[in-house]
Amino acid sequence: MKNTIKVERAKLNITQSDLADKVQVSKQTIHSLETGRFVPSTVIALKIARVFQTTVESIFELEPED
Repeated sequence: MKNTIKVERAKLNITQSDLADKVQVSKQTIHSLETGRFVPSTVIALKIARVFQTTVESIFELEPED
C-alpha cells in the first residue's frame, strides 16, 4: 500500500513525533507506515486523514499486489 504521509507532514511542517502524538501512536508506527512496512488499521488511517484534513483515499492507495 502506497501512502503520502511524508508529503502531507511536510506540508504541515510537522515531525513524525508530532504526527504520532496527534494520532496517539508511537513514532515508530509512523515511520513504519511511511516506509510501507505497516498497513494501518481503519482507526489509525481515519485519524491520520483527520490530522491532514483530507480523505483516507487521498493518503493511502492500494497497489496491484494488495
